[in-house]
Amino acid sequence: MREIEIVRKTGETDIALALNLDGAGKSVIDSGCGFLDHMLTLFAKHAGYDLTVRCVGDTQVDYHHTTEDIGIALGQAFYRALGDKRGIVRYGDITLPMDETLIMAAVDISGRDYLSIALDLNAEKVGDFDTELCEEFFLAFVREAKLTLHIRQLAGKNAHHIIEGVFKAVARALAAATAIDEKKKDEIPSTKGVL
Repeated sequence: MREIEIVRKTGETDIALALNLDGAGKSVIDSGCGFLDHMLTLFAKHAGYDLTVRCVGDTQVDYHHTTEDIGIALGQAFYRALGDKRGIVRYGDITLPMDETLIMAAVDISGRDYLSIALDLNAEKVGDFDTELCEEFFLAFVREAKLTLHIRQLAGKNAHHIIEGVFKAVARALAAATAIDEKKKDEIPSTKGVL
């Protein structure tokens, strides 16, 4: 089983996170931020990963530390759960519609961290969640997961739909990339023999 638990404690957050890449899309999320809870719930559902997140953070300040640190913990869990990456497909991409919004996400589980994100968020907040934190979350995740992720907004103007589309699209791209290729389940998908 590609399953891991992470505990991360700082002066700003206290996080317990469990991830199962071979799950059924079940989640129990309590970040202290309703919008982030919703995004992580649909992330788990659309990736087919089981995800549990409990975070106590300094949300009386804002949601920045909570969002970034959950991204860090999720990235660490993802990296560790994949082990040597033997048998994975490695690449995944999708163009995902969310009502009037269209989001492209492409991932390479390369061992190299790189994020390219282009969103036109025309609102500073969705509820009390700062929209700029969407990018902060994925930057933290990518750094720790050691993967390449490209995200493009191709259409849309509703910030809520754009961010929701991003979480769904990234989830679907990751699900495709982490799937086991039965024909090559004993191989590492790189000519170098390591990722």
